[in-house]
Amino acid sequence: MKTKMTVVVDNVSHKAMKGEWGLCILIEYGQKKILLDAGASSLFAENLGKLGFDIKEIDYGVLSHAHYDHANGIPEFFKENEKAKFYFRESTGENCYFKKLFVKKYIGIPRDILTDYKDRIEFVSGDYKLCDGVYLIPHKCGKLDKIGRREMMYCRTDAGWKPDNFSHEQSLVIETDKGLVILNSCSHGGALNIIKDVRSTFPDKMIYGYIGGLHLYNKKPKEIITVANEINSAGIEFVCTGHCTERRAYGMMKEILQDKLHQLNVGLEMEF
Repeated sequence: MKTKMTVVVDNVSHKAMKGEWGLCILIEYGQKKILLDAGASSLFAENLGKLGFDIKEIDYGVLSHAHYDHANGIPEFFKENEKAKFYFRESTGENCYFKKLFVKKYIGIPRDILTDYKDRIEFVSGDYKLCDGVYLIPHKCGKLDKIGRREMMYCRTDAGWKPDNFSHEQSLVIETDKGLVILNSCSHGGALNIIKDVRSTFPDKMIYGYIGGLHLYNKKPKEIITVANEINSAGIEFVCTGHCTERRAYGMMKEILQDKLHQLNVGLEMEF
């Protein structure tokens, strides 16, 4: 199946198209068009037009996880596209915060989006088949709340503050002629955990590529190097990262992954 991916929003701008702290990728899979995330604003819609795409022709929207820099553009998407639903994990709520001591900052999806657009949002659970060759895969390993605590990311619940366990995060997995390609926009649950999750779901298929942010912008060199080595050991042949990876970590990973590693930027096209 012919597969083409175009970066619509990333931190790194390109030519006449602006970037922002966020991510949005358009996937053309045969005759289907899938939008992964919608960035932090309506910028994604502007960039789609500059790239020659008609937002009205998009068939599916997928939210990678419940943070503003991936979800704030969704209301604009619903205004301009009248047919496509956005697919959220069933645990997605308006409850994600950065919390450090007495500082609490909301970092979640747009307020009231779950009620204002309830007929346009599809909640999914488990391994979900979006269409032939395209799947939404959740985290399957436990104890991810330890990562939430370390990152000072919490969910506000009726029982009080709980470290985020990223049950609202999902990978978009696509079957291509080269093998499976994983798209996970921030990889909060850990790249190696995500690769293991996908491999356990598709034990007979090769994982060729990994695309998205790796949330390494705030990590120490030792952890960055470990992540790069783990991805290399997993046999991934193509890695394209940006957004929350940022340049310092990218440079360190490049020394290990070399030609396997590529930089996300607005307007980048990838074909598989």
